[in-house]
Amino acid sequence: VQLQASGGGLVQPGGSLRLSCRASGFTLGYYPAGWFRQAPGKEREAISCVKTGVGSTYYLDSVKGRFTAYRDIMKNTLYLQMDNLQPEDTAVYYCARESGVDCSADPQSYKNWGQGTLVTVSS
Repeated sequence: VQLQASGGGLVQPGGSLRLSCRASGFTLGYYPAGWFRQAPGKEREAISCVKTGVGSTYYLDSVKGRFTAYRDIMKNTLYLQMDNLQPEDTAVYYCARESGVDCSADPQSYKNWGQGTLVTVSS
């Protein structure tokens, strides 16, 4: 049972990236799943959680309108589309599966963390 995140890289301010998080060993659609990030010297923070039903919840005001979290059931994969990236978005991005049935912003509620993918926004 694991999640594998990918898609990070170096991008200029205003650019876009799409992160992927492929699940193996379980059906991702049965669980809420979240995206988090951790910048150097800072605590891990919740970005969004994709619900088991329709829609996603966003926890960071700074990404609302720029980031879109969704899943592809057929590919068993979670995605984070990030547009208009800014230097303050630079961080290691993680995906994880919620332990319960509802979305939460608390990292302690999540398990099966992916290894993280680095996003660097710089000119």
